[in-house]
Amino acid sequence: MKKKSKNKLLFNLFILIILGIGVYYVYQEFFANQILLKDKNYTFIYIKHNDNIDQIINEINTQNIIKNLNNFKWLAKSMGLEKNIYPGKYRIINGMTMRQIINLIKYNKEEKVKLNFNYQIHNLEEFISYIDEKLELNSTELSELLNNKEILYKSFQLEPDNAFSIVIPNSENVSWAISKEELFKILENNYHKIWDAKRISLAKKTGFSIPEIITLASIVQSESRIKSEQEKIAGVYINRLKKGMLLQADPTLKFANKNFNVKRILNNDKEIDSPYNTYKYKGLPPGPICLVSQQAIDATLNFNNHDFIFFCAKPELNGLSDYSSNYQQHKNFADAYHKALDKKGINR
Repeated sequence: MKKKSKNKLLFNLFILIILGIGVYYVYQEFFANQILLKDKNYTFIYIKHNDNIDQIINEINTQNIIKNLNNFKWLAKSMGLEKNIYPGKYRIINGMTMRQIINLIKYNKEEKVKLNFNYQIHNLEEFISYIDEKLELNSTELSELLNNKEILYKSFQLEPDNAFSIVIPNSENVSWAISKEELFKILENNYHKIWDAKRISLAKKTGFSIPEIITLASIVQSESRIKSEQEKIAGVYINRLKKGMLLQADPTLKFANKNFNVKRILNNDKEIDSPYNTYKYKGLPPGPICLVSQQAIDATLNFNNHDFIFFCAKPELNGLSDYSSNYQQHKNFADAYHKALDKKGINR
């Protein structure tokens, strides 16, 4: 082999080696695993509305996910992320590359947030706090929306005191970055699925407005989860309302005193000065005392017609009640019930 050809071959080989090292470096820096999660398999980053690349990098940096943020920024720009930033919650899995993270955001592959509207939420304030904790939405903007008289009346014919009525117990999978208008629309759709033409017609026949039915149903539901019992209990309360009697509903005292988990009402619970204290104030309280299920609404709309104006849980504590139309009979039932509580050591 001639010396000139040999030198050319060596030169070309050198160039290939340099290019190979360069390609390997670029691959390692931009495409190989870059995630530095410690002691966990995944984490989340949260991208807010109007966030830019610098704010995304800052979010990533706070969790120490990527070792070379400058490389990430360069790659993000080269992949066109600046024009394709979607707000949301993104799951970052240990072993991901920078390219995969960028594509998560660029193609809006967000992790949905599951909202559980259940009986652990007792009032509108707790609902707003729950949303504030789970989503980008903050309590202030949501509170302003749910206390807007014009919007509430236009969409639901409700007043702010009844705003909690629009929340129907169920589960929803939503974007972490959902807007207040989008969330409100979900609540509105769920509400009107319950309050269809048939139930609206039944409500009119009872002589009570829809907000009153919802409030009454919340009390009925708090008394029992058994549908047949709910229908009887609704009949008792409606009889009391029609006679102008105090409702004297123990669940309203739990609500007024914020003692949601107590099993026994005491006399001093009845002293609180609250519009929700149905031992002091006649009629229904201003709004519902819990999230109201479809079953409780239907039980209230289809209440039993009877002459009972009292009821008391059975001493067997089996979810059923004893009903009576005179106070002496009711007192006998109540005495038996309290003895059963004493025997089981239920003092509160």
